[in-house]
Amino acid sequence: MSNSDLADEDLLGYLDESLPVERMSEVETALRKSDVLRQRAAMLLRRRDDGYHSVGEIWRRHRLSCPSRRLLGSYLLDALDGAEKDYVDFHLRTVGCRFCAANLHDLEESMNQTPQVEQRRRKFFQSSAGHLRSLRSE
Repeated sequence: MSNSDLADEDLLGYLDESLPVERMSEVETALRKSDVLRQRAAMLLRRRDDGYHSVGEIWRRHRLSCPSRRLLGSYLLDALDGAEKDYVDFHLRTVGCRFCAANLHDLEESMNQTPQVEQRRRKFFQSSAGHLRSLRSE
């Protein structure tokens, strides 16, 4: 991969850790091999720190195309209609959004830990209720 193969958006995506894993690896390898590319990445960071922002960069940085956690939860439960499901599939699989993949993984983990979470909640509630009762009787 030559320096000219990397667009500024790729470098900024790498710096924001928002590229798919394979692309992150490609960019990192190119950065390790090229002083010119590292200087270009540093210049992009300086420009951003100085207040220059492109629409694309703002869109990526604020993850405006990312589905909400509620939508990801509905996707996980297979409760979305065709268009919404297709969009979430595209976002996760084609775009390779690492933020949403991590969010989806977190939701999956919470679904798998429900009995343990419920048990902790009950214990917390019971201990808090006992503490509140003792305060009320004073």
